[in-house]
Amino acid sequence: MGWIELLLLGAGLSMDAFAVSVCKGIETKKAGWKQILLCGVWFGFFQGLMPFLGYVLGSRLAFIINKVAPWLAFILLAIIGGNMIREAFSDEEEETRAGFDVKSMFILAVATSIDALAVGITFVAVPVEIVSAPALINTIAGCLVIMATTFVFSCIGVRIGNAFGTRFQSGAEAAGGFVLVFIGLKILLEHLGVLEFMDNGDVLFGLLIPFLGTILGAALVFVTDREIKEDGKLIMMGMAGGIMMACSMWTLLYPSILQGKVITAAVGFLIGIGFQYLLDKVVPHTHVFIHAEEGPTTGLRDSFKIMLSEVIHHVPEGMAIGIMFAGALNESDEVSLAAAFALTIGIAIQNIPEAVFVSNPIRSGGEEKGKSFLMGVLSGIIEPLVGILMIILVTAFPGILLFVMALAGGAIAFLVLEENIPSMATEKHSDKGTISFAIFFCLMMIITFFRE
Repeated sequence: MGWIELLLLGAGLSMDAFAVSVCKGIETKKAGWKQILLCGVWFGFFQGLMPFLGYVLGSRLAFIINKVAPWLAFILLAIIGGNMIREAFSDEEEETRAGFDVKSMFILAVATSIDALAVGITFVAVPVEIVSAPALINTIAGCLVIMATTFVFSCIGVRIGNAFGTRFQSGAEAAGGFVLVFIGLKILLEHLGVLEFMDNGDVLFGLLIPFLGTILGAALVFVTDREIKEDGKLIMMGMAGGIMMACSMWTLLYPSILQGKVITAAVGFLIGIGFQYLLDKVVPHTHVFIHAEEGPTTGLRDSFKIMLSEVIHHVPEGMAIGIMFAGALNESDEVSLAAAFALTIGIAIQNIPEAVFVSNPIRSGGEEKGKSFLMGVLSGIIEPLVGILMIILVTAFPGILLFVMALAGGAIAFLVLEENIPSMATEKHSDKGTISFAIFFCLMMIITFFRE
């Protein structure tokens, strides 16, 4: 293993530490050079130490390391991430944070580097050869390269997270907590073998692309305090509806029809409509722009019911993304990786107005900007989680691929017919929403079928 391989390995191993460093920056009101360097030293040291320990322990303890370490990393990151989400919802204002104390940093450094023990074990079979010296010296040098790489990425991560977090506060903290939980889940699923077909789970982060669209849309609440104008609402509703209807028809239904499985497509489509109809009736929520409340009567605040209106939107979207990735990565004839990413990008784009339809009405209802942003961000968290579940399901039962694709298509079509299209019908009979719908429907169709 030479310099290039080590640098690539170091960059790959440092990604979890980088993501956690961003989270540390988010939860810190003011991160100076001391905090930045502390984070870099903690994560860098342990990311370099763990491969060395793995090399020293060698194959004798490989079984224990491989079995226990992923579970420990998942538990630690889930606890810390869950606590960040809890604090984001808390009404208590904290004057200071001890986020860089020894206890906090030790737990995070171990959690993000513990899986690197297995990398050290591989150094026994694939020796490091970067200097003219014995194997032990080369291994130490290799670990130092990994350490330095992680140090740099971690320092950068703290700075990025702090710049983001100081502006967006509670919403950023909730997003950061979710990322920690997601990283822990990724480590555990890799250990369980669920992600072996996904190139060590890197493609799993593709499920976060739509979530980034949600964060961006929710963040627009910081740009203006004004309520969305009628024309703007129509254009965004048409945009979201056009993209999602195109996804339903061309990406999710068309493959079944192309394969001659029209009955499968029809049955799946109708069951998907029934599934979304049931979800619509059992979850209390408020459609702000059509002034309608649905679901059982509860004592939930209006802000939560507005958020839940988009949560139930994200369920079939997460299903669609997970199904497409599962089909593509299992090398199904019906689905390509390009089509999966096209669907992901399309959903990410339409998640921007969907998040606006959460944050903006909540802000207009009197909530502060940070809380409005937080609610918008949280509305999209369920999407990648549902995507993971669908990847596991379709991988376990590949024969259901076309059926669940049609099911997701039906659920998405129900959403468009139930909310987007009625929202475009105004007393002024403006055609802006209809034109926007048509334009983005065509654009998504072109993206879906375009091949160089």
